[in-house]
Amino acid sequence: MAVSKSVFFRKPGNESVVGSGTYGKVFKGLHVYTGQSVALKRIRMEGERDGFPVTAVREVKLLQSLRHLNIVSLLEVMVEKNDCFMVFEYLAHDLTGILNHPTFKLDDAQRKHLSMQLFNGLDYLHSRGVLHRDIKAANILISKEGILKLADFGLARFYAKRHQLDYTNRVVTIWYRSPELLLGETQYGPACDIWSAACVMMEIFARNAVFPGDGTEMNQLEKIYAVLGTPTVSDWPGIVDMAWFELLRPAFKVKPVFKERYREQLSPAAFDLLEWMFRYDPTKRPTANEVLAHRYFTEEAPEARQAVELGDIAGDWHEFESKALRRENERREKEVRKAKEGRNHAKEPAREKGAHGKERERKRVYDENEDPRDPKRVHTDQAVGSEAS
Repeated sequence: MAVSKSVFFRKPGNESVVGSGTYGKVFKGLHVYTGQSVALKRIRMEGERDGFPVTAVREVKLLQSLRHLNIVSLLEVMVEKNDCFMVFEYLAHDLTGILNHPTFKLDDAQRKHLSMQLFNGLDYLHSRGVLHRDIKAANILISKEGILKLADFGLARFYAKRHQLDYTNRVVTIWYRSPELLLGETQYGPACDIWSAACVMMEIFARNAVFPGDGTEMNQLEKIYAVLGTPTVSDWPGIVDMAWFELLRPAFKVKPVFKERYREQLSPAAFDLLEWMFRYDPTKRPTANEVLAHRYFTEEAPEARQAVELGDIAGDWHEFESKALRRENERREKEVRKAKEGRNHAKEPAREKGAHGKERERKRVYDENEDPRDPKRVHTDQAVGSEAS
């Protein structure tokens, strides 16, 4: 190992980067004394006039209060030179990386076990009065032993269980954002996490995001309506009271296609559970505890099985690596197309040259043989014949 100036050794440059986002970067590090792998989340200090960012203080305080198998562990906070890092336990994969793996595929029992762990983690958070507010595939870490852990608590906060308070609705990555948040609701609770978790569970089965929009609230709602149908007042009595309902009112009615599109990909109980979680009215969605008690987890075969086969996968698979792989594949495909187009362009002049050469050869033959079809030649022969007579 190279000499390290820090207690946590990191490869130089971007070689150790395993995640990147608005918060900054996450690095893979190695404790130089214990050999333990860790994830180092650098806290962004740029533009902070009051010292340590209040959002980071909230995240650290919240994580220090959580201890659960399915919640990522904060080991310590480290100050190094002018940088500050949160030090987490390291997990080799995240859900996005696993779902985009070129060869590894989850079976039904493994999908059930991952989904069960997801809702176990959520049930613990909600029982402690915590909203995660950014549940998505990239924020769900998975160990080589198949243990799932919820991560990235940058948007998480404690919420009031007994009375309603106003919170910002600019939370949750938009593809996983619930309809009430998209319509401007500021008084919300655990139901917004349940919607996001349902999107993730659907993604575990379909291996693609269920509502991939263009990043705007209007388009995201249209994506949801296109699958689940346009909500009615009977479906969701409170929809007309949403802050942005008039602004984002649907232009026309759409019929639901969720059943036709996904019924074949899901078991009967899994389909029933997802339909329940995808209710428009947040008061009609199940709690995480009710999800775990559903017959999909308690009765329907196959029995949940831990994905221990993840230990056989070479390398680490996170969203960061899967994006890099996708970019590399796109680059290669582009090069192949470019090379193919180049070969086609090279053939065109050759064809034209060959065609022109054949035309010149035809003309040369006609000149030598004095083509009898030439009208000038016919006219000359007739004139010579007249003089001879």
